[in-house]
Amino acid sequence: MPNHTPAAPVWLFDLDNTLHDASHAIFPAISANMNTYIARVLHDGVTPVTQARVDAARLGYWKRYGATLLGMMRHHGVSAAHFLSETHDLHDLRAMMRSETGLGRLLQKLPGRKILLTNAPLDYSTQVMRHLKLGRHFAHHIAIEQMHVHGQLRPKPSKLMLARLLRKHGVAARDCILVEDTLANLKSARQLGLGTVWVTQYLRANERSTLAQMRPRRLIRPNYVDVKVKSVRQLPKQLRRLRPFT
Repeated sequence: MPNHTPAAPVWLFDLDNTLHDASHAIFPAISANMNTYIARVLHDGVTPVTQARVDAARLGYWKRYGATLLGMMRHHGVSAAHFLSETHDLHDLRAMMRSETGLGRLLQKLPGRKILLTNAPLDYSTQVMRHLKLGRHFAHHIAIEQMHVHGQLRPKPSKLMLARLLRKHGVAARDCILVEDTLANLKSARQLGLGTVWVTQYLRANERSTLAQMRPRRLIRPNYVDVKVKSVRQLPKQLRRLRPFT
């Protein structure tokens, strides 16, 4: 059997809390929208819905399914399109954003194709990428609406979705690197054989949103993470620690 010839890597970049600081204002706003939406869905017209019940549903579904949306769909018949539209209805998104400078130059330095892979909806993620001025650096933009497998919505950390993505783009898992803030997504990627980079600078100890990775007590690199970086700007210096792509 011939040896595998290392190819230029294909980078899968997460968006929120990877390419920008969503925890600063965006995630709290989405979380508030989710609370309102879930309370409306759970309300039976008689008994008021407590915040504790809303929190239990939002967090419980996120832990069980990897996305609150999936729990709302499976247990309450919620429309994915309606849920995403309502919860990501953010006024003056640009003013809410915080990000580093030089990300465009960073992406240019990295060898290989870049694909945006986000559990956020397409309209929201398109707006964020436009404000970041990073769209031209990505060959593809894959949002949650495109993460269907056999007719079922399968967002990250779904291994089925990741495997389908690799087949569709003709990429071997060993030639692909996932850059993420969320450990569960990185763990799934590693189980498929992808390289993994954990971005930690935007993780909050007091994170108020179930959409972001809950911060461990100590940011110790798990064995399924190849490289831990504070910022994606550190990636060019970490290439040698990832895979022998050159």
